[in-house]
Amino acid sequence: MTRATRQRPGVGTAQGGVTVDLSAVIVSASPDGPRVLVHQPDTKHPVALPSGPLEARHRTLDAGLRSWVEELVGYRLGYVEQLYTFGDANRHASALGQPSRALSIGYLALVRESRARKDHDVTWVSWYRFFPWEDWRHGEPAVMARVREGIAGWIAEAPGDERKHREERARVAFGRPDDRWNEEMALERYELLYEIGLVPEAHRDGAPCWAPREAAILEAESLLADHRRILATGISRLRGKIKYRPVVFELMPPRFTFLQLQRTVEALAGIELHKPNFRRLVEHQGLVEETGAVTSNTGGRPARLIRFRRDVLLERPASGVGLPTTNSRRNSTSN
Repeated sequence: MTRATRQRPGVGTAQGGVTVDLSAVIVSASPDGPRVLVHQPDTKHPVALPSGPLEARHRTLDAGLRSWVEELVGYRLGYVEQLYTFGDANRHASALGQPSRALSIGYLALVRESRARKDHDVTWVSWYRFFPWEDWRHGEPAVMARVREGIAGWIAEAPGDERKHREERARVAFGRPDDRWNEEMALERYELLYEIGLVPEAHRDGAPCWAPREAAILEAESLLADHRRILATGISRLRGKIKYRPVVFELMPPRFTFLQLQRTVEALAGIELHKPNFRRLVEHQGLVEETGAVTSNTGGRPARLIRFRRDVLLERPASGVGLPTTNSRRNSTSN
């Protein structure tokens, strides 16, 4: 498939009346936080996750994903795992004006960030650009006031038993101000906001919503079709997986400091970690080893450089970094 014949993002190849495409949540880490790769070949539509059609020439789904990602953005993917198959009716109709039945198989891919191929429509952006309510590293996000207001109105208008059900759903997804923030619930939070009508794409898709269009939270940017739902799925998956698998090291350079590792984990999880406990946990798990080198690029005292100890993959099936939090949510809401 040449660049000239590539279809628009999110539109796959027809397979017996159903289109099938492969959508990739490609994640990298930067000093500012987690980034995802997006592109926008057509400025008439929102930015999109990289997507491409499943073609007859692709021997496997994985091979198809790797093939068009390399062609589109110039990356050879390393770590890749399948997320979910998304197949709502008319999932592209409202975004692209094409009524259809489309299946999209979502993937999570981790890469060490480098420059994408020089192409004006491909870029790295923070995933918090699409989910600002997920970033609690510096206390409660400002957008949470809008979120709580919208959810409270949705609960208040419910009759009887339905009100209790809505309260329970809201607490499971967002918790109460004095609860510990559950970083793994990114997808559930997005789904609830979509159902209420607090994200613009719910109205764009013609979904039945409680909130009027003007109440949608515009501080968060939408993505093409259901790509924000796919991204939320990837965020939830990765946040859960870093606790019991050493996948975070797929995002780290060959040598790094403990602080760089902690900042990367905090950025992915969207929460602040307890520094001494994090260090002890990583060392106890035997996840890293000394390199014998130090770096002065810390703004302070020279720091030891460490690296991932790959033997841990053979020693234990479960070996994640864990998330020893500082309970920053409770502190931020009590000030």
